[in-house]
Amino acid sequence: MSALLAVRRLGAAPAAAGRSPLVSCRRWAGSPADTVYDVVVSGGGLVGAAMACALGYDTHFHDKKILLLEAGPKKVLEKLPETYSNRVSSISPGSATLLSSFGAWDHICNMRYRAFRRMQVWDACSEALIMFDKDNLEDMGYIVENNVIMHALTKQLEAVSDRVTVLYQSKAVGYTWPGPFSMADSSPWVHITLGDGSTLQTKLLIGADGHNSGVRQAAGIQNISWHYDQSAVVATLHLSEATENNVAWQRFLPSGPIALLPLSDTLSSLVWSTSHEHAAELVSMDEEHFVDAINSAFWSDANHTDFIDSASTMLHYAVAFLKPTKVSARQLPPSVARVDAKSRVLFPLGLGHAAEYVRPRLALIGDAAHRVHPLAGQGVNMGFGDISSLAHHLSIAAFNGKDLGTDYGLCKQMNAPLL
Repeated sequence: MSALLAVRRLGAAPAAAGRSPLVSCRRWAGSPADTVYDVVVSGGGLVGAAMACALGYDTHFHDKKILLLEAGPKKVLEKLPETYSNRVSSISPGSATLLSSFGAWDHICNMRYRAFRRMQVWDACSEALIMFDKDNLEDMGYIVENNVIMHALTKQLEAVSDRVTVLYQSKAVGYTWPGPFSMADSSPWVHITLGDGSTLQTKLLIGADGHNSGVRQAAGIQNISWHYDQSAVVATLHLSEATENNVAWQRFLPSGPIALLPLSDTLSSLVWSTSHEHAAELVSMDEEHFVDAINSAFWSDANHTDFIDSASTMLHYAVAFLKPTKVSARQLPPSVARVDAKSRVLFPLGLGHAAEYVRPRLALIGDAAHRVHPLAGQGVNMGFGDISSLAHHLSIAAFNGKDLGTDYGLCKQMNAPLL
């Protein structure tokens, strides 16, 4: 999905029942002396923190006031633990470029990450296979622990504390949206009430508060959601022997995809999407049976059938005849020897898509705008793509002295065709 979707409206939707619409004219009960910020980012996860960094390091925002609201405590990684985290992200080269633009990638490189240069995706029921291994592409992507990315972002936010204020353990509990026309008792800004009762105002509110976005709900923006009736099991795995380990492996099983992502010469990260029942079994079984289940999922041909194999072979010959190409031979992933203690967890999977990404004085990014299956590892990359696009348009607006939350800054492409 194009990063430009971050600044596009997918179609107007009526306000959700029982919620005040975005342009409701409610009287503001706060103090006229409230601090006014140019931009408030609600949600300090990977995407929200990166959004604040992107604006904080933009030269056209040198005189702007930015606030980042994070409900949780400050995440500080005093010392890099020997044990790898079980929550990792596959960072695309484009996302790495974004992180480099404000210095966060340097911190990541000085800590740890793993580049992968090939990707093999194959089917458990047939010989269907695709290999991504372009010779002119140095790195296809990078596997990075989420806490390492978060540490890098926190460090960079500290370096621009004169521009970006971060309020940890602070959550917005109420919003008052500006009216559609000037009124004596109305304000042109979004008013925010925090959990401690304090209030503030902003010219632009950016919702980066996840798939259960409170900003999206308060604005009455419809969200199309779908539960896959699946859970993802993640774990940190030890390989049977040291390898180059620069390949990302993914196999499609009848119950869902399983992926093995490189962390080091001897470690890989598991993401196994399957039914809720099977996921619960995988998490609760003993280590030996869990390791056997993983190796079997990657190596076994028990799901092959003669009919599918024959059909696949005929299709392969037909395609090869019409368009001869270099055929990639299937390789087998490294075998797993054991699993890190307490690294096995599961979480439910779902789809979410906001009917609108932007409105005057409001923008949604990351999972607040679009939640996707971890199948291709693109969730956080889509969020970083949102940041690249939105920050670009806001930078232009700031350079031209425009109001960041008006039609120029946000709604320029609202009616552009959907890609």
